[in-house]
Amino acid sequence: MTRVLVVDDDPQILRAMRINLRARHYDVETAADGTAALRLADTARPDLVILDLGLPDIEGLDVIHGLRGWTDVPIIVLSGRAGSRDKVDALDAGADDYVTKPFTIEELVARIRAVTRRARPGESLPTAPIGDHTVDLANKTVTTSDGTSVRLTPTEWHLLEILLRNPGKLIGHRQLLTKVWGPAYVRESHYLRQYMAQLRRKLETDPTRPRHLLTEPGMGYRYNP
Repeated sequence: MTRVLVVDDDPQILRAMRINLRARHYDVETAADGTAALRLADTARPDLVILDLGLPDIEGLDVIHGLRGWTDVPIIVLSGRAGSRDKVDALDAGADDYVTKPFTIEELVARIRAVTRRARPGESLPTAPIGDHTVDLANKTVTTSDGTSVRLTPTEWHLLEILLRNPGKLIGHRQLLTKVWGPAYVRESHYLRQYMAQLRRKLETDPTRPRHLLTEPGMGYRYNP
């Protein structure tokens, strides 16, 4: 049973979500503020978080940053803020989808199914090719076609694994910095440049013309299988 954490300061919305999602066989936890949400995310380990941005104690964006510091759990933002800037900020922070209030439960459930489907393939990805290298995510090994091992540092592994588990998907600077180094480092983009350069030197056939670990200028990075 999929465990869903719903975070909203409106008790009527929490009650409606609890009833409707449980009727559709989801296991539902609720939180009325950001502090409780972060605590429950740690103790209950949900499979999905549905998050309102306008919380009474912590901004929803800060909750996203807090979650992305240690977990890849899918996050659907559910908010009355319909502006494009709010949507971009939420997605850049690491949200997987954005639903604007008012909404129908059928639309929300469809979004839940979509983001949980996207999350599953990355979780089961055992190996990934980069040039003549094979990256084994389960065993944390990198080998060349002739069997030579390539050593990666823990930080290089963390960064590489995020990209490889999202093949073809653009991962923003802010999201990568938050996931790898934490929310306090969201402006330290030189960290990304340095570590991506190291990964390319170790893995790409021609590091000056990468074919797999790609830069999207001004936006982020992408793994091209």
